[in-house]
Amino acid sequence: MRKRILDPVHKQVASDDPNWLDLDSLAEVEVTSEDPAHPIEAALLPNRTSGWRAGGLGEQTIRLLFSSPQRVRHIRLNFVESETDRTQEYVLRCSQDGGKTFRDLARQQWNFSPQGSTTETEDHRVDLPNVTVLELCIIPDIGGNSVPASLDQMRVA
Repeated sequence: MRKRILDPVHKQVASDDPNWLDLDSLAEVEVTSEDPAHPIEAALLPNRTSGWRAGGLGEQTIRLLFSSPQRVRHIRLNFVESETDRTQEYVLRCSQDGGKTFRDLARQQWNFSPQGSTTETEDHRVDLPNVTVLELCIIPDIGGNSVPASLDQMRVA
């Protein structure tokens, strides 16, 4: 008998769901800032490992502008912080009218601690027809510490 022990966090994050949207061909991305060594493509496209990191401090926005309306059923966000204690907050929103109005889908806070919790993965199951814009706003530390926002992975199906 062959046996293999799986790391549940690694399996969940690394899983390549064949239903993930091809964001490279379906969407344009807007981002508040980015570190040149960690561009937004590293978090949005498959087979990238470095993730995105902001080029500046403070609240950051990542906005996916779909070239045609998309039905969205699943949004996976993965954040990793192994160096700094902080409480992060994000808001996930969508628009069905080209960005004129937005609807909040989720607002989440998470406490990162290098001695304990270093990874946050959120799976949002939704049923949203005709999404034209998907927006993620990240406050990297609601306590006001000077740390850049980051996103390890974002997938949309």
